[in-house]
Amino acid sequence: MTDGARPATRPGREPREVATHCPYCALQCGMVLREEDDAVSVLPRQFPTNRGGLCQKGWTAPELLSHPERLTTPLLRDPATGELRPATWEAALDRITTGLREVQEKHGRDAVAVFGGGGLTNEKAYALGRFARVALRTRHIDYNGRFCMSSAAAAGMRAFGVDRGLPFPLSDLGRADTLLLVGANPAETMPPLVRWLTEQRERGGKLIVIDPRVTATTRQADLHLQPLPGTDLAVASALLHIALTEGYVDGDYVATRTSGFTAVRRTVAGWWPARAEALSGVPVADLEETARALGTAERAIILTARGAEQHAKGVDTVTGFVNLALALGLPGRPGSGYGCLTGQGNGQGGREHGQKADQLPGYRKIDDLEARAHVARVWGVPADELPGPGVPAYQLLDSLGTDQGPRALLVFGSNPVVSAPRAARVEGRLRDLDLLVVADFLLSETAALADVVLPTAQWAEEDGTMTNLEGRVLRRRALRPPPSGVRTDLEILAALADRLRSPGRRPSDDPRVVFTELRRASAGGIADYAGISWDRIDAADGVFWPCPDDEGPDSPRLFADRFATPDGLARFHPVEHRPAAEEVCADYPLHFTTGRVLAQYQSGTQTRRVAALRRAAPEAFVELHPDLAERLGVADGEPVRVLSRRGEFEAPARLSPGIRPDTVFAPFHWGGRARANSVTNDAVDPISGMPEFKICAVRVEKA
Repeated sequence: MTDGARPATRPGREPREVATHCPYCALQCGMVLREEDDAVSVLPRQFPTNRGGLCQKGWTAPELLSHPERLTTPLLRDPATGELRPATWEAALDRITTGLREVQEKHGRDAVAVFGGGGLTNEKAYALGRFARVALRTRHIDYNGRFCMSSAAAAGMRAFGVDRGLPFPLSDLGRADTLLLVGANPAETMPPLVRWLTEQRERGGKLIVIDPRVTATTRQADLHLQPLPGTDLAVASALLHIALTEGYVDGDYVATRTSGFTAVRRTVAGWWPARAEALSGVPVADLEETARALGTAERAIILTARGAEQHAKGVDTVTGFVNLALALGLPGRPGSGYGCLTGQGNGQGGREHGQKADQLPGYRKIDDLEARAHVARVWGVPADELPGPGVPAYQLLDSLGTDQGPRALLVFGSNPVVSAPRAARVEGRLRDLDLLVVADFLLSETAALADVVLPTAQWAEEDGTMTNLEGRVLRRRALRPPPSGVRTDLEILAALADRLRSPGRRPSDDPRVVFTELRRASAGGIADYAGISWDRIDAADGVFWPCPDDEGPDSPRLFADRFATPDGLARFHPVEHRPAAEEVCADYPLHFTTGRVLAQYQSGTQTRRVAALRRAAPEAFVELHPDLAERLGVADGEPVRVLSRRGEFEAPARLSPGIRPDTVFAPFHWGGRARANSVTNDAVDPISGMPEFKICAVRVEKA
């Protein structure tokens, strides 16, 4: 086995292998790709996060490399017929540059926007942010990671001064005496992680899961708390209330390593367990058992995920659990702490290096004068020519095609027609654009609306780095070059920058060169990659950031001595429960929540095209409690319609006693009539910009 790819194999040649990582979730499982007679297969790899295991998505990932629907030539929309037709790269790039210039000349630089993806490599995420701010000189760039863990990121920044999903290695989960998962279903979203949950329980640890549904993860738990969607913050406040009254708060830790606890103590004083039970439906006995399990454990970990975070109060909800972790003295204690389970493949690295509306590489703030000066020097442009902060993803998407918003949009690695909240409205905004450009390797629902579609390389056809949920920077290695006619995103961005006569230093299309520049741009920032090189990653099982020095250590564990705040202290923040942005009523009497299923991933553009995954999860469904189904006169498998104030979708009913009778669930991986995000609420968190995916008011009727 080699670390790098050899020349392309042809029938009769020796097979070749390359060590790389799965293209899907943020676990970034290690795998080996083997090519023999042009057929690619997956072999297990003993990597620390997955220890040889993969889920069905990982084992079947190579099927997309030679998929019959693979895009291998640019497509241009014919003005006469409205159809997408094959075109040359020259014609496609000409159409884009002419369109961008026309829009900016007529409406200003901010009339062009860029929308990225959480699955892009670090090099591509960095290059995309650089392209937006230097070549286009627009403030309008954001990415679909805003819909993933932006609430946890904002809560982590204000509490700890740093946003890293897990501030400790994943293996710590297996050693925890008590592990609390809040709104997380890793048994379906990242199955290899379950090995650590199994190890934790085999060691005698206690697993507690907070989720409004019975899931594959809750079935493994020692205790399942099943709250009404949108009431997680009330549960967190009650747990801290119990910890205070029963003496589990670590007074020395609070006094020496934190600030702001007095205000939080006053806030949670009113959250006695009976009040939380009345609001959330979680019994007092379960709240007390959870608080005691956390408070008496030598090693305890609290993890949040999308169920707690995808709310219009997501930052405050996560903060409530961070407050609980700090009061118990968990962050920085060996084998203990607070963490967030990042969802997308490079959700961590993708937000660190310039895709977010308010950030520059290294997690620097774009309105910080010193940060602007540092990055501008690396890019070779005057600092005062860099644009200011843009707006979060949904606000950006909702403004497209309007007098106040961008008139042109470039999309890389995202499918907002399926993944955005209030998706029908977003689809309409995309249709109103003067120019829509989508770079992808399959014709997603968003690409199908584009004026120009650019075929891009896949994960096994390019080199680069990814940063997993632990903050471990990994090497993605190419097995073979992309098909003829296909270009990498870096090649596309460099070509467009040339045509637009981008100022400053010419951007490279070589990922190793781009990463070297990224290291310089991130140096001294919160997410400091300056001491991380491809060679250093190759010599180990990845390198944890921050890592400022070539010869110095990396940082697998944070917070042992101090937090990343000016005074080294973690910050408590008082937070209060508030209702969901939309409450149930006579017309819309049910709570609706969304999520994922094991065999599908995100908007389904990739996984819905893999035969084995289609067989495992062939269609969307609406999960209903049998009592609710009986009231509606709906049988299992019968098509139903789910309606909200924003739209509707249809899918077969799936009856389950494991969901609350007042709650309806559907996965969001499908488009068309089965698009669950047609009904979700576009209310957003005022701090993070996270939309309220996880709760809205609906009614259900027979289709």
